[in-house]
Amino acid sequence: MKRTLNEIAHWLGLPAVENGDAAVTGVSIDTRTLNKGDLFIPFKGEQADGHRFVRQAFEKGAAATLWQKGVDGAPEDLPVLFVEDPEQALQQMARRYRDELEAVFIGITGSNGKTSTKDLVAGTLSPYFRVRKTEGNYNNQLGLPLTILSLPEDTEYAVLEMGMSGFGEISFLSELARPKYAVITNIGEAHMQDLGSREGIAEAKSEITDGLLTGGRLFYDGDEPLLVPHAEKLPENTAVPFGKGEACGLRLLSVEPSEAGSIFRTEGIIEGEFMISVLGAHQAKNALAAILIGKEAGLSEDQIREALKQVELTGMRMQTVEGPHGSLFINDAYNAAPTSVRAALGFVRDSKLRDEKWAVLGDMLELGVLEVPAHEGLEGELDPADFDGVCLFGPRMEHLYRKLEGKFPADRLVWSGEDLYPITAKLHERLEHAPLILLKGSRGMALERIIGELADNL
Repeated sequence: MKRTLNEIAHWLGLPAVENGDAAVTGVSIDTRTLNKGDLFIPFKGEQADGHRFVRQAFEKGAAATLWQKGVDGAPEDLPVLFVEDPEQALQQMARRYRDELEAVFIGITGSNGKTSTKDLVAGTLSPYFRVRKTEGNYNNQLGLPLTILSLPEDTEYAVLEMGMSGFGEISFLSELARPKYAVITNIGEAHMQDLGSREGIAEAKSEITDGLLTGGRLFYDGDEPLLVPHAEKLPENTAVPFGKGEACGLRLLSVEPSEAGSIFRTEGIIEGEFMISVLGAHQAKNALAAILIGKEAGLSEDQIREALKQVELTGMRMQTVEGPHGSLFINDAYNAAPTSVRAALGFVRDSKLRDEKWAVLGDMLELGVLEVPAHEGLEGELDPADFDGVCLFGPRMEHLYRKLEGKFPADRLVWSGEDLYPITAKLHERLEHAPLILLKGSRGMALERIIGELADNL
């Protein structure tokens, strides 16, 4: 983005200002990450008031600032735009800038797999187009406008992740971004405490079509019946299901793992063999959305195939990490919900990468009333015939531990509520057997620490 302050004032419906020719080349809401030329946007919250940092922002090179009307202390010697609500002003700026861009916008949501699918879609398009994507967790009512305003004007494809915790939030983001293509990866149990049921989650995720451009397409998890009623509301040929089921327009026929990643076969809209450098049938399924969007973008099957081979996903998503003594970690510790945990366990259960297999599971958070049954329900996924041992971490995982007591030998089942040491000690005993070790838990559990601690203790 490169605009004068007066052009931004026009976006916001404000009169021209005296220093209106100041050049603004970006937007920042945090002085710690502010770049020279940014427009600083201060927020006034219960705990902190960003207006206190305005002069600091200018010392770091800010070109101008917004200022909320009614807040005392506005600088008279600096370029300032006075607004009723800085957050709404940020969103309006993004809305107007989006209107001026010619880029194709792609919106991606789902209970699990949003970031992986974003990476796969962006990675498929990047060798052939100028592509930008959501960085980090900038996927909400603040992050998405910041992402849009950071897009270079020559961007050809913008791949935007859309997150939410309640009804109406995805609708707002979709109407702000107005995507040509939308993706719903799946419907799980995350945010159950706010949305009440999986039906509610499906309804909230389906809001991504609220801003879909005329002639746009929705690509959605065709193995999820709860999405079908929402897809059927769209104009004919708008919604395209992908997955394993017979009704899917693009079907996943098989997935073969290797230490280099996953080789999978498809049929339907595109028939052939593809490879991604990440493990898991659920990741291969996410790649179907990238294949479909690549085809919509005019890429040939060979172009899509070659691009997918090179895609690197954001870390801690079925990421293989070589450990000591020939052990192999599958670091899937970025997040967890019952759906994604079952998928990861299923992969390890079927894997032939190592003879000995251990599952290390951390608490699944934000499950509300499903917290106890969701943790207990994983008992059916864990059998001594498939897993040599299980380590459980966090207070919620005690529910699963009680279910597994007696099913696994005592020396092959570990639970610790707060201290990782009992788990790392047990795994340290097994390293010389070169096991395959799955790390899967919600972000707050930070299970990836185990890899470092085991390496440090050798």
